[in-house]
Amino acid sequence: MPFTPRTPRVVAARRLQRRRDREATGRFLAEGPQAVREALARSRTVLELFGTPTALDRHADLAAAAAGADVPVSEVTDEALAALAETVAPQGLVAVCQHLDVPLATALSRGPRLVAVLAGIRDPGNAGTVLRTADAAGAAAVVFAGETVDPYNGKCVRSSAGSLFHVDVVRERDPAAVVDAARAAGLVVLAATGYGEADLDDLADAGRLAVPTAWLFGSEAHGLPDELIAAADARVRVPLHGRAESLNLAAAAAVCLYASARAQR
Repeated sequence: MPFTPRTPRVVAARRLQRRRDREATGRFLAEGPQAVREALARSRTVLELFGTPTALDRHADLAAAAAGADVPVSEVTDEALAALAETVAPQGLVAVCQHLDVPLATALSRGPRLVAVLAGIRDPGNAGTVLRTADAAGAAAVVFAGETVDPYNGKCVRSSAGSLFHVDVVRERDPAAVVDAARAAGLVVLAATGYGEADLDDLADAGRLAVPTAWLFGSEAHGLPDELIAAADARVRVPLHGRAESLNLAAAAAVCLYASARAQR
């Protein structure tokens, strides 16, 4: 019989919607077929797959891939799936995954040419969108530095659209240590700020974006902390040619990351 909301394994999985339980267990939830597909493509990441009978039939390839990787595939009722999902209209699949954390030193030892550092970003939707953009631009690592949102927050996972499973995810409590480590690994550290003395277009025209780079991005409400702005090799503003006061975080990050990606190629 399909599991119900009171089945112990469903109850245990549902607790992963809370950060303290994710931290205690080293596990998180990935919701929807896109996230499940990308999670399954990363070896030894998915620990269990829950799905309604209808969804498991519709996505038989994912159920087969999970079974082939010795991942338990558990049928659940619509009510149980609704309890596990955090969206209004869930798509019938939820995977329990293990944390993907990579130590900062390990990520930098792989010689990344583009790294995104999220410092103090509290909004999970923004963080997940920047992570997705960094992946699309070819960044090899995304660093969640300081008091930044949990990368395994459900909204962050969904906003990343599967990119969470493509890059090295690093969590580092000390943002200054990230800057020092990135510079020691040969990366130029650029701080994205609306008050920067360097114009992004000018840097691109001068060929200064072709080198391995770590971009620092701060919260939409408060920007980067002053100490990180001061620690960067340059403070960079995105030029505004119209009358808009500013760009939102995700848009500014996309412009900066793609400018680097183009220069590096």
